[in-house]
Amino acid sequence: GVTRLLLTRIPFFKEIIVSSFSCASCSWSNTEIQSAGRIQEQGVCYTLAVTSRQDMNREVVKTDSASARIPELDFEIPAFSQKGVLTTIEGIIDRAVAGLEQDQPARRAVDKEVARKIDEFIGKLRQLKEVNSPFTFILDDPSGNSFVENPHAPQRDEALVVTHYRRSPQQAVVLGLEGEEVDAKLPDAAEDLRDEVLQFNTNCPECNAPASTNMKLVQIPHFKEVIIMATNCDSCGHRTNEVKSGGAIEPQGTRITLRITDPSDMTRDILKSETCSVEIPELEFELGMGALGGKFTTLEGLLKDIRELVEKNPFTLGDSSTPSRTGKLQEFIGKLQDIIEGKAQAHFIMDDPAGNSYLQNVYAPEEDPELNVQRYERTFEQNEELGLNDMKTEGYEPEVASGR
Repeated sequence: GVTRLLLTRIPFFKEIIVSSFSCASCSWSNTEIQSAGRIQEQGVCYTLAVTSRQDMNREVVKTDSASARIPELDFEIPAFSQKGVLTTIEGIIDRAVAGLEQDQPARRAVDKEVARKIDEFIGKLRQLKEVNSPFTFILDDPSGNSFVENPHAPQRDEALVVTHYRRSPQQAVVLGLEGEEVDAKLPDAAEDLRDEVLQFNTNCPECNAPASTNMKLVQIPHFKEVIIMATNCDSCGHRTNEVKSGGAIEPQGTRITLRITDPSDMTRDILKSETCSVEIPELEFELGMGALGGKFTTLEGLLKDIRELVEKNPFTLGDSSTPSRTGKLQEFIGKLQDIIEGKAQAHFIMDDPAGNSYLQNVYAPEEDPELNVQRYERTFEQNEELGLNDMKTEGYEPEVASGR
């Protein structure tokens, strides 16, 4: 047969390698994908409640490092057991059925009882395709390069929960990443680093050419200290920046509401942390936690990043979209552009459970009549997402001493 390789770029998934094999003798064909881009900074877990046949048609990008689970059947496709694939949820189930059926004739000859149990399980998998009862589909990818389609984009999908998390040391080893050792003397030298721009070598996330990343500690007036990292590539011109909070998680969460009434509001400085979600009620739009990463920009810059995120999503405006969905998204982009140009008024809401986000008060130190900052107590679920419930920072010293 013949194998064809294509290096292509999907806007939402960076670069991928598509390989296609076909046999002229028996007409068998197979396609696989491999990620050609960098591993994302955080892993991602998609939890989908499948309740209808339409959910079975959701498109899925499953890399070879992703694992798929269906808790109701205690069924799991382990990581690195299959090649990367662009398919649907129904396609993943069909692929699992085909894999289980492959060696059934040999099993029936050797152990009929095991073969019978596998046949029963295959029947349960096939019944899932009819969606006679709801079930849960979980896609967990430590590399962060997998994806499950949201047919309601840019609105929030109530049936789909997207969670970004930090990889464990074991997952980093499996992905071939080296753990970074933190220098114990670095905090002592923090004062010397405030006026210095640190630079370290890295590779461009777009063309993989050698590039440099600049990092600097910046004090935001009337807020706190943050770390700004910027990468510039001289080969392809790609530029990116990211912001990390320089302080600890605040005791309370922060909900910032700005009423956009004037085009000058677009020039307000804004710090959006990785844990911050964004909401625009007039557009029925919500941007979840972890999307777009940390940003230190203006309000106009963040709204343009949101517009670009919607425009470059191939599952909403590409060949796989429907005319009705494309029309709704074009209408959404038009309304968002009116807000950016100051032709429409709207409320801009930032909700950060960690309390590390910031929106400039142009009247500081006086109160801003259009800006409302609300502090609130985090829920148990929010503390769980931030990893605070299992964190113990006090009271462990006597326990260690008594053990000695």
